[in-house]
Amino acid sequence: MLGQRFATRINSFASNALAYWPELTGKPSLAQMVARAATVDGLSELDLNYPDHVSADPKAVAQMVRDHGLGVSGLAMRFYTNPAFMRGAFTNADPAVRREAIDLTKRGIDAAREMGAPMMTLWLGQDGYDYAFQCDYTSLWEAEISGIAEVCAHDPNCMISIEYKPNEPRSYSLLNDASTTLLAIGEVGAANLGVTIDFAHSLYADEQPAFAAALIARKSKLLGLHLNDGYAKRDDGLMVASVHEVATLELLREVHRAGFDGAIYFDTFPDASGLDPVAECAANIRTVRRLMAGVHAMAGDNRLTHAQSAQDPVIALDIARLAVAKGALAA
Repeated sequence: MLGQRFATRINSFASNALAYWPELTGKPSLAQMVARAATVDGLSELDLNYPDHVSADPKAVAQMVRDHGLGVSGLAMRFYTNPAFMRGAFTNADPAVRREAIDLTKRGIDAAREMGAPMMTLWLGQDGYDYAFQCDYTSLWEAEISGIAEVCAHDPNCMISIEYKPNEPRSYSLLNDASTTLLAIGEVGAANLGVTIDFAHSLYADEQPAFAAALIARKSKLLGLHLNDGYAKRDDGLMVASVHEVATLELLREVHRAGFDGAIYFDTFPDASGLDPVAECAANIRTVRRLMAGVHAMAGDNRLTHAQSAQDPVIALDIARLAVAKGALAA
């Protein structure tokens, strides 16, 4: 059931490191960050980055995480190992660099499977452009589609999820919103391909996140749900529902109705402002549980269905807010 499994960004647990490890010199190790994350009440899983967090022995990394009482829900590709990736991974103008990115992704998929993780998330932030006349858009698109298709075919039993984002680090990301991502998925046509929706990314793609989720459920599969918040101008990585509580509630209701039952992943940045990551992650879990109690309270309320049929936001929002209030008492 949605809201029972929670995962988080492991790099968050380097935040305010000296408060937790007074004798620390340098950055905390992966094992130290995992041990710290394991102290969060209610956290069940971690997503790890590849190749950043996964050594030559993926099974040993997975066992280390399990030894702390957590699971690995998936890996996420990071294209930083070659500076040339800055100008594109799957869409790089140099065929050798493009091949390196695709082969690196295949090794990441192999690592995920060795770890017992079911999914690889692709955030193709380097694939895009910065200037008018910089590229031939058709060729760029075809390279992206071809690269995604190849990594999907590498292991049909591994789910591949595209996490879209409007920009950063490129001025324009090629896969910049839900609709464009769904167009790409339709062209690839792989059964193991779907979408990760990131709340803050969706906001500054000028989307209503719940509507994006509805489109994804209609045309593809929602494989990943990243919760956070922000001011719709950049990827702020703020605590869940700290700015857009109603929109977060609506998204949770939409993905719950669509049958999503995966781990809810907190893609938040306590390290950006030196927050206690354990307290921050625990607060995110409490918030989602409160909102999910509201979602369940709305499930049996026919008044919401009638209000939405009439497109009446006055009544619909009253019902939603009352459900959250009831959920807060029940949570």
